Amino acid sequence: MDSSRKEQQQDQNQKESKKKRTGVWVNGPIIVGAGPSGLAAAACLSQHGVPSLILEKSDCIASLWQYKTYDRLKLHLPKQFCQLPFLGFPENFPKYPTKHQFVSYLESYAAHFNIRPNFNQSVSSAEFDPAKSLWRVHTDEFVYISRWLIVATGENAEPFVPEIRGLGKFKGKVVHTSDYKSAKEFGGQKVLVVGCGNSGMEVSLDLCRNNAVPYMVVRNTVVHVLPREMFGMSTFGVAMALLKWLPLKMVDRVLLLTASFILGSTDELGLRRPKTGPLELKNVTGKTPVLDVGALSQIRSGKIKVMEGVKEITKCGAKFNNGQEKEFDSIILATGYKSNVPSWLKGSNSFTEDGMPKTEFPNGWKGHEKGLYTVGFTRRGLQGTSSDAVKIAADVASQWRSAEDCSNSCHSHIILLIGEN
Repeated sequence: MDSSRKEQQQDQNQKESKKKRTGVWVNGPIIVGAGPSGLAAAACLSQHGVPSLILEKSDCIASLWQYKTYDRLKLHLPKQFCQLPFLGFPENFPKYPTKHQFVSYLESYAAHFNIRPNFNQSVSSAEFDPAKSLWRVHTDEFVYISRWLIVATGENAEPFVPEIRGLGKFKGKVVHTSDYKSAKEFGGQKVLVVGCGNSGMEVSLDLCRNNAVPYMVVRNTVVHVLPREMFGMSTFGVAMALLKWLPLKMVDRVLLLTASFILGSTDELGLRRPKTGPLELKNVTGKTPVLDVGALSQIRSGKIKVMEGVKEITKCGAKFNNGQEKEFDSIILATGYKSNVPSWLKGSNSFTEDGMPKTEFPNGWKGHEKGLYTVGFTRRGLQGTSSDAVKIAADVASQWRSAEDCSNSCHSHIILLIGEN
């Protein structure tokens, strides 16, 4: 069978499969994703008496945190800036909770608000039916139907792997930080770490504490490095307090002057600062400043080597933009994550090709299509997530009562066989 006939057969099989899927009416919003964003949205809706259904492709809540993070990870910000609406962290948790403590908090959060996601429900597509003003969300088994769809997969849904010339030729181990757990398996190795954000810095620190020799690549040549704390207070907390009284650019100047006093110049270490201040850069591009937890001192001592951009990966190592060439045993890609929305949300005019809302913060929580909402795409961490969740819940609740009356008369939780898809 030629390729065109195979494709036609596959399309036909998919259509037949869709016809056989059971349609499920959801008497409230469908939420895609059971990470912090999805949980926050469901909890805020419950405060208004609005039910919801979370669809999660994995077998647990916060699967990214549970399966795709390294062992030494802690929250980069103090816990009070990372709590979700209506339930704070336990008082006995440290200032910067570990990833295991954060997952424990999320599990308690879900239990507190009686949130029970439908696990192992990978969404293959979702589209709006303008004729009926309904959203249809397809998984392998069901077609879920609702007036509202909340996209809660977030800006960090899948690992981002940039195109690096020659990467496939490398004979050693190549791993993204989403599959990296600890430096124990890299002991004694020369390791190329591609990326110098918070993950790249922390992985490099982990490596040099386990007798590996990390070479960290500064891909974009410029990066803001700030101390995690300033004079006993969190840098983020200081920034938030100053922003209540001073303009953003002035706060950036204060942060940079204090960082220079505490950390010294980073330019001489190969970490040149951008011309735009750290807070302004975060607001404009979403690029987060690095909060130093010890990597900078290891760079100064020479235990972490800073390299310019990679020109090409070779069979045994890498060639760099400055002409150097070095051999490595392993490569770790600390290249971040990306949204996966374009792969499953069909026909929407609310998202860019990169899977981010076209409408910028603080109004990006509401999509262009009727009944579409987004949470976890603010590039402002869990505080942005909480802000969006509260707004979404209030907006849905304002429509809920009249919609509920129609739902009870027209659907009444009916499960029907959908043959029109």
